Amino acid sequence: MDLTAGHVWVMVSAALVLLMTPGLAFFYGGMTRAKAALNMMMMSFIAVGLVGIVWVLWGYSMTGGDGVAQLFGNPFASFGLEGLIGTEDMIGAGYGVTFAIITVALISGAIADRAKFGAWSLFVPIWVTAVYCPLAFMVWGGGLLSAEGAIGSTVGEAIDFAGGTVVHISAGVAALVLAIILGKRQGFGKDPAHRPHNVPLVMLGAALLWFGWFGFNGGAAGTAEEAGLIWVNTMAAPAAAMVGWLVTERFRDGRPTSLGAASGIVAGLVAITPACASVSPIGAVGLGLVSGAVCALAVGLKYKLGFDDSLDVVAVHLVAGTLGTLAIGFIALPIDGEGGGIFYGGGTAQLVAQIVSVLVAITLSAVMTALIGLAIHKTIGFRVTPDNEVSGVDLSEHAETAYEFGGLGVGGQFHPFHGTSQVPVADPAQQKVNS
Repeated sequence: MDLTAGHVWVMVSAALVLLMTPGLAFFYGGMTRAKAALNMMMMSFIAVGLVGIVWVLWGYSMTGGDGVAQLFGNPFASFGLEGLIGTEDMIGAGYGVTFAIITVALISGAIADRAKFGAWSLFVPIWVTAVYCPLAFMVWGGGLLSAEGAIGSTVGEAIDFAGGTVVHISAGVAALVLAIILGKRQGFGKDPAHRPHNVPLVMLGAALLWFGWFGFNGGAAGTAEEAGLIWVNTMAAPAAAMVGWLVTERFRDGRPTSLGAASGIVAGLVAITPACASVSPIGAVGLGLVSGAVCALAVGLKYKLGFDDSLDVVAVHLVAGTLGTLAIGFIALPIDGEGGGIFYGGGTAQLVAQIVSVLVAITLSAVMTALIGLAIHKTIGFRVTPDNEVSGVDLSEHAETAYEFGGLGVGGQFHPFHGTSQVPVADPAQQKVNS
């Protein structure tokens, strides 16, 4: 196999998408309390390790090939990727795993500050197997929602270029379900300690996510013309969404915030993901403005409806993912003068296909996440004890602290492998004497 420019671009894109998961770790880590930052980041990092193994063994095989009732691919068809050695399909397998990794990592933000690391580590491979892989097969692998599938051939094929349903809606629904299963944090809505502890870290994470998203959306571009449109739209939509979020904050709260800017960027990136190759740059700007404003308002739903989505995964990924997916039915460009969204005279056919795909993604993720989450919660337990939540999950789950000031941490113990000591904070009066 000769290595072409297309192969190289997919490999570069895969590296960009893989960078998004550490970027997400920074984004989420900065939004948590200081005593939960490491645990939050570790939830993203362990997703890389566990999903990487699942993908090689059976995950990739489940997203393509011969389907089982058009629901998922045969997990043993390419078990261990043995059959891909020496073929260009190995490049596609490498690109695909990066999507699976960040999808499950997105969910973790909803259960920050209170989840057992072991329970999360069990949830990750099961969820990827039972939710992500089947949905990816249904949409991209020739399953139910594809042009050849039972649903897609009946109501029309839904457009999801880079993961509005497969990634963001599925993750957003799973986040909501887990937030309900684990319950609210202590002091939810009242304790100011739940505010982000490091906003610069959040903004760094948002920047890395935006950078990696050009590979996320653009890696599957088939032509230079398509790649150019995707690049511009991936720039325009989050830029407009940031403005939309900040303007909403200005009118609602009196001041725009840096946290709002970072969140707006991510909302715009999520919204443009399914539509990046199907809308004009003007359409991308409009979609970004709407998604930024709507998601800023949606953040307040958790207080009104009483669920504790710690880092607003539902408000950003479920809401923006749904907006972007449905918007295609209105603003999709015609292809060779045919079809397109309602605003281009294409009728309602595409919108119907988009609605059906959203409903299938929501149903599959909600049902399977509830079964997996409840099974774990009722057996080994998904939530840490109240005392451990108060002291911080960094200590209870990892025996580490994120910050050390002058050798004084926030309470810890000797780590035999790192050779560093994390001693409890001394009595303030004694510190003054010692100084």
